Amino acid sequence: MKLGTALIALLVLIAVPAAAQDVETIFGENDIDHGGFGGPVLKAGQINGTTGVFFGGRGGWIVAHRFIIGGGGYGLVSAIDALVPHATGDRRLNFGYGGLELEYVHHYDRLMHWSVLVLVGAGGVGYRRSDVMGGGDLGSADEVFVVEPAIQAHLNITKFFRISAGASYRYVSGVTTPATTNEKLGGANGVLTLRFGKF
Repeated sequence: MKLGTALIALLVLIAVPAAAQDVETIFGENDIDHGGFGGPVLKAGQINGTTGVFFGGRGGWIVAHRFIIGGGGYGLVSAIDALVPHATGDRRLNFGYGGLELEYVHHYDRLMHWSVLVLVGAGGVGYRRSDVMGGGDLGSADEVFVVEPAIQAHLNITKFFRISAGASYRYVSGVTTPATTNEKLGGANGVLTLRFGKF
């Protein structure tokens, strides 16, 4: 009985000061800072056994300087051969993807710092005639599922501009076109991002 009374008294002593403290929430009266950013992204990695270059952009809502909820979209801009050569000319690969991006930033206030993020989204892959850029799709494009974790290092240039560089690994599933395979679309990438915003 004495032990039970002592435990109750201890809980009360702990709970009273805790109840007096303000609770931090995303919305409401608190000191959590909010910001946002956007910027262009360049990626390079192996696609169908050749170095492929992607160009796109990303942006996001920054909560407490550390957590980013946003999205991005990326398209293959270099000429990559599809795995379906034809007597009338080679075929080129079409591939683009995008989706939700979640990121955690460590020591955001230091000159150099790092973050980890993941993209979860979807895309499309198909092929076109080599003499037609940006169009002339042959057949229907596959809808694919994409997951891409990444790690990046950041350099604060000004309060509103940062340069980020790092690496990602793209996982792709759902490919049925003869133009490529899940494995040949996936793999490691180098990533360069220019970030503009309120950090």
